[in-house]
Amino acid sequence: MSVEEAGAHLTIDLGALAENWRRLAAHAADAATAAVVKADAYGLGIERAVPALAEAGCETFFVAQISEGLRALAVAPRATVYVLNGLLPGTASRFAISGLRPVLGSQEEMTEWAAFCTARGVRLPAALHVDTGMNRLGLSISEGLSLAEDPRLVAFMPSLVMSHLVRAEEPDHPKNAEQIAAFEAVRSALPGIPASLANSSGIFLPQRPHLSLVRPGYALYGGNPMPGLPNPMREVVRLQARILQTRWIERGDAAGYNGRWTARGRRRLATLSVGYADGYPRNGSVSDEKIAASAPFGEAVVAGRRCPFAGTVSMDLIIIDVTDVPPDQVRRGTMATLIGDGLGIDEVGFRAGTIGYEILTRLGQRYARNYIDTSR
Repeated sequence: MSVEEAGAHLTIDLGALAENWRRLAAHAADAATAAVVKADAYGLGIERAVPALAEAGCETFFVAQISEGLRALAVAPRATVYVLNGLLPGTASRFAISGLRPVLGSQEEMTEWAAFCTARGVRLPAALHVDTGMNRLGLSISEGLSLAEDPRLVAFMPSLVMSHLVRAEEPDHPKNAEQIAAFEAVRSALPGIPASLANSSGIFLPQRPHLSLVRPGYALYGGNPMPGLPNPMREVVRLQARILQTRWIERGDAAGYNGRWTARGRRRLATLSVGYADGYPRNGSVSDEKIAASAPFGEAVVAGRRCPFAGTVSMDLIIIDVTDVPPDQVRRGTMATLIGDGLGIDEVGFRAGTIGYEILTRLGQRYARNYIDTSR
């Protein structure tokens, strides 16, 4: 889509992405640093993000599904790519042919992978996932402890043992120490196998559970791995939308579907060419009830000034209040910033009643995407 035709522009700084990986790698210098690029590299595009990370020095990637892994290997054929969602029934040959590595998290997956390797007469690599508290995917702790004597490990090559932290964003929470201790026990039962536990926030835990490999995701894309503290990551994504039209309304006039927002005085409104069809959550809407309850709602930045939303986020349009912006700086075609210019991805998520992860991964296809590299 051309820049002229697009109602909104998404700028992705690959230089900042690479710099974020280098910063995380420096902080976890006692371990190797991978990159989680699932969900189309958190909405940024696997085909552009993976080469930038590989050029920065990243050699290991994690995806959720086979299709994502194939895309990653297509642009980084020498990389090691793990598929977090594991071995779907009947897909062993696909892994073998492509070189992808399944993350095995159940007895059934281990049995199928071992049987496939035995039939082929080759020990193919795979990761072992042990659940230490998420209760989502993975072998139980007792199953993990018994792996040392499991004959199936002779049939394939365990290249990694891993688990996932539940509350790493809360460094003082006792769950972190509990999981670290449980995983250490599993590691002791499987000497010689590389181990991985830390996600983005886990890298910054005081216990430094870096082990053999850390697996940052969200922080690579500009999210704050240490909520409540200054963000050590560079901003990667900038989202701007065109103003299509402005108008003055009088006190008592309503704006947006169902008239849930009412002007408390004479206000100037601007309508942006972006909406929930573009991935901006409808929960970013503002209503009289939200204002009365001091609840968060969406904002944009126009000419350096914060402009609150006015009314409901609709499919293709968002209304903002630009009364406080100098009139000569707001006109048809002016760009309003929805991510960037001080509106960080974490704040955008908070104001939309969600998290920055969801904002990133819902970025739509109607934007004119512009990839830049500020490191060059």
